[in-house]
Amino acid sequence: MEAAVKPKSSDNVAVKILSLIFRIIARIFLYAWCLFSLYSLYWIGISSLKTDREFFENAWGFPAVAQWNNYVAAWAQNSLDLNFLNSVIVVAGSVLLILLISTPAAYILSRIKFPFSNVVRGYVIIGMGIPVQLILVPLYFIMNQANLVNTHLGLILVYTAISLSFTVFLEMGFFHTLPTALAEAAAIDGCSPMGIFFKIMLPLGMPGVITSAIFNFISLWNEFMIALTFLTSNEKFTLPVGIYALSTAMQYIGKWTTLMAGLVIVIVPTLLIYLLLSKQIIEGLTMGAVKE
Repeated sequence: MEAAVKPKSSDNVAVKILSLIFRIIARIFLYAWCLFSLYSLYWIGISSLKTDREFFENAWGFPAVAQWNNYVAAWAQNSLDLNFLNSVIVVAGSVLLILLISTPAAYILSRIKFPFSNVVRGYVIIGMGIPVQLILVPLYFIMNQANLVNTHLGLILVYTAISLSFTVFLEMGFFHTLPTALAEAAAIDGCSPMGIFFKIMLPLGMPGVITSAIFNFISLWNEFMIALTFLTSNEKFTLPVGIYALSTAMQYIGKWTTLMAGLVIVIVPTLLIYLLLSKQIIEGLTMGAVKE
């Protein structure tokens, strides 16, 4: 037999050099993006503490005296306190309903074989590829006929419907990695299928459930287009829609610092979630990365 042709050492060196160059470029891009994001947060933060005169005369510097009344004006005088409460109600209700539906569905689709299970899984994946803009108009007519437009319940149902495909698909990866031996041992000991799920599989898959909850919270907390479509009155607005209304009002009277204070109010909850739960997010993602 002919000896296998060995790759030339010069080819290996070239591949290593190209790989090194790509890694350097990727690192430079990521560092630049992080610096840009951090500076944007810094600029919004210091702008929210300035007077309107300082905002235009010294856009990049620190305020002479911190104007905390900008937050008072944004929070109380422009109804952001009510918008914040609306966001908490809608997002908390949506995330809870999403997890109640998606977690058992993901477990069944990933662990239990039944007729047309592959078809159902394919249907879930297809649902992830449907643009929300495509179904927004017919969905509005359906919700209007059900008298659910401009209600928090209607918005919760819409958020749940559009988030289920992604959440089920994400949690399927987590449940698929759980060891089968534990479920089999529990079944031999006489544990029912419901008992196996609630007593064994759900606690083991809790990192995945928490990760799904975090992703949905961040996505829905900042959601604007759907909330603007289905909510029509200021007392029902969520925080992103309230900020939009605030920006429109502030443009006419020139109170840009109040608008910046409102942006900080929107950003802080999402930022705190990332800072406090980043470890859980990473653990949850790595848990679903490989099959044990």
